Amino acid sequence: MVIRRVGPLSCAKVAGLLYLIVGFVIGACFSLFAMAGSFAGGADGFFPMFMGAGAIVILPIFYGVFGFIGTLIMASLFNLVVGITGGIEVDAS
Repeated sequence: MVIRRVGPLSCAKVAGLLYLIVGFVIGACFSLFAMAGSFAGGADGFFPMFMGAGAIVILPIFYGVFGFIGTLIMASLFNLVVGITGGIEVDAS
């Protein structure tokens, strides 16, 4: 079997959702570290907790959007390059 084309929008939707999930995990870790730092007395208390809680919302959005756009561009470039080179041979047995 030879892969000669991928659907850029289809790939981008899947990758965007995967990056969104990764963004939640990274946002949760960032939030935990920010809140732990504020409870330890490292800073003013309100700002790190606000940034930590914001990370759970902002990071998944950024990861999802940029993952979608990046994958859309790369899948389109993949189709262009595969048209020149002939495709990728895959053995799916």
